[in-house]
Amino acid sequence: MRGETILIVDDEKLIRWSLQQELTKAGFSVLSAETAKQGVSLLKEHEPDLMILDQLLPDGTGIDVLQEIKSSGIVLPVIMLTAIDRSDIAVQAMKLGAVDYVTKPVNIDELKIVIERELEATRLKRQVAHFLRQQEKSYGFCGMIGSSPQMKKVFDTITRIAQSSGTTVLITGESGTGKELAAKAIHFLGARRDNPLITVNFSAMAETIIESELFGHEKGAFTDARNQKKGVFELAHKGSIFLDEIGDVSPKVQVKLLRVLEQKSFQRVGGTSDITVDVRIIAATNRSLESQLAEEKFRADLYYRLNVAGVHLPPLRERGEDIILLAEYFLQEFNTKFHKQFKRLAEETKKLFSGYQWPGNVREMRNVLERAILLWDDDVIQAHHIEFPRLHQPSPPSFDPALGVATGNISLYELEKQALIQALAKTNQNQSQAAKLLKISRDTLRYRMKKYGLLT
Repeated sequence: MRGETILIVDDEKLIRWSLQQELTKAGFSVLSAETAKQGVSLLKEHEPDLMILDQLLPDGTGIDVLQEIKSSGIVLPVIMLTAIDRSDIAVQAMKLGAVDYVTKPVNIDELKIVIERELEATRLKRQVAHFLRQQEKSYGFCGMIGSSPQMKKVFDTITRIAQSSGTTVLITGESGTGKELAAKAIHFLGARRDNPLITVNFSAMAETIIESELFGHEKGAFTDARNQKKGVFELAHKGSIFLDEIGDVSPKVQVKLLRVLEQKSFQRVGGTSDITVDVRIIAATNRSLESQLAEEKFRADLYYRLNVAGVHLPPLRERGEDIILLAEYFLQEFNTKFHKQFKRLAEETKKLFSGYQWPGNVREMRNVLERAILLWDDDVIQAHHIEFPRLHQPSPPSFDPALGVATGNISLYELEKQALIQALAKTNQNQSQAAKLLKISRDTLRYRMKKYGLLT
């Protein structure tokens, strides 16, 4: 026995019997039902690995069953059966989670291929989900991955801050370090977790609409204000507001925010009545607010109101221990997303990652690996699979052979070794391209790499 269970839901007895016979011979455990109600009952009771579902049933349709499965939160591959080939039903079924659509009369060999494919995909997803859970359990914290001392300190700080549900928080760090994840952790670990967390990104919002978005407006407050609108502060009552890129906000809005923080109340645009709210403010910036204070671009009183409790997220280049850990985490994540089979990073790729400065931090690494896994098919991520953003291309080591020869400070051995290192760095460790750059064969390149200990 293979161990997987398949549930067949079809009102035609002959089809149920023939499918059950064939799938049992193939080693599957098979359950069957002739109505939608029976099918859903067996599904909830036995939790099968896959369902074969007929579209037309005595007490409903396969679409009805798919909707009930989706609303109940059950996750399993569903193959739809139908006697009529209708694209509109197929599209609707796929939107509700069906993985394939088979017309009657059923070709059992083709159906077995579909079943094998979907069960294999499910097995892979479960393996990867288990791996990611283990990684999260061992090295993660609310979606943030890291085992370095710097990140352990961050996790501890977030845990402590979350215990105080009203304290205003300022999160600092370079772009791509995970400030939004930190904000979510503070909210969902705290007493406000059952209430809204609303994000406002000032860098993506036009100056003309910021006040209306934050505080709402009354009908007729301006030309397009046809109805009264509640703003973010009202909608987030009893919850939290994440003010991302707070360093980009204008002096006018800074004054409004300061009033809300001090008085816990505000007025809608065009309104005259004060509205009192209970919200936690979590602000974030990748700018130096201290520098903006010195340049009088940011109000000192607002800065001190925001910076009651602070969390600083270190750049990835300062947490070297986490680089490979994060890369392996993203490798598994994108294996699942793109149905790939990459098993590991090559040693040269690890060296490339560890030596790179990651100016875009964790976000950049995620994007670099997503691109590599999407575009290549292999079982190992090689260095030549990796393409850094043009803006962030790693530069080869600074080396002037003419200077070395002129001063007598370099040997022929070192000259040749440095030429190899530079060529490999310039081509992202692609040996074929490096050989072309040096005008030698790839075999000669590999021989010389081995000679100088550059071949791992």
